[in-house]
Amino acid sequence: MALEAVELSAPLNAGERLAGLNHIAELRARFWGDGWKEVELFIRDMRNKRDPLFEENSRAMAAIFFLAKIPTARHELELSELTTDEKKALITAMNHFRAVVSLFPKRLTMPN
Repeated sequence: MALEAVELSAPLNAGERLAGLNHIAELRARFWGDGWKEVELFIRDMRNKRDPLFEENSRAMAAIFFLAKIPTARHELELSELTTDEKKALITAMNHFRAVVSLFPKRLTMPN
């Protein structure tokens, strides 16, 4: 007779992970204030033209802004120029990427 234990955790799909990350972001904003500084640092680093991977970083940023449904003409604006709704959409898009990346296969290999 095998012992059966209640599973303490269950795998979450991308949508559930996204909902959880967005909920945590709302709680952080409510109880710990504005964490926008980290987003500004991230964007500044991604826009660094001296980075050898600048072009790839620019494409990644375009994907984030696209997922956030921010018009292409506004992608190069300073973050302080974005509307509150655009900032929320940007955080949601970043959380969406975080949720999806956490589900990537663990041992990716390059094809020969």
